[in-house]
Amino acid sequence: MAMTMHVDVVSAEEQIYSGTAEFLAAPGEMGEIGILPRHAPLLTRIKPGALRIKVANSNEDEILIYVSGGILEVQPHVVTVLADTAIRGGDLDEAKASEAKKLAEEALANRSGAMDYAKAQAELAEAIAQLAAIQKLKKRG
Repeated sequence: MAMTMHVDVVSAEEQIYSGTAEFLAAPGEMGEIGILPRHAPLLTRIKPGALRIKVANSNEDEILIYVSGGILEVQPHVVTVLADTAIRGGDLDEAKASEAKKLAEEALANRSGAMDYAKAQAELAEAIAQLAAIQKLKKRG
C-alpha cells in the first residue's frame, strides 16, 4: 500500500476535492511544485494553471483541476489548496476560454480601451492557463 496524504481543494464557491492522494502537482509562482506524503511544511502562492492529483489506491489517471490562483498549504499529512477559482477538468469550456483569450488580447492591443492593462494581462494569463489545462486533458483522454 502506497503512502498517502489528505488533499482538500476549495474555492470561494465550493469544495472541489477532498480525499486521499499519493501525489499532487500545483502551478507554483516559480514553477510546478510536486508534493508527496510527508513533504516539509510549506505555504506558497499558486498561479493560474492545472492542479494534478494522483488519487490513492486508484488505477485511474490523475484528477485535473484548473485553479486561477490562490494559496497552497502543505503539512506532513495534509495539503490544502485555497483557490480563487477552481474548475474540474471536465467542466472546462474550450470555446469560452478561447473567447476570453481573444478579448484579453484585444484589450491589450487597444490600450485606450476601458479595461486597464494589468487586468487585461491577468485575464489573458488565466485564459491561456485554462486552454493549457484543456490540452492536457485532451492528451490523456
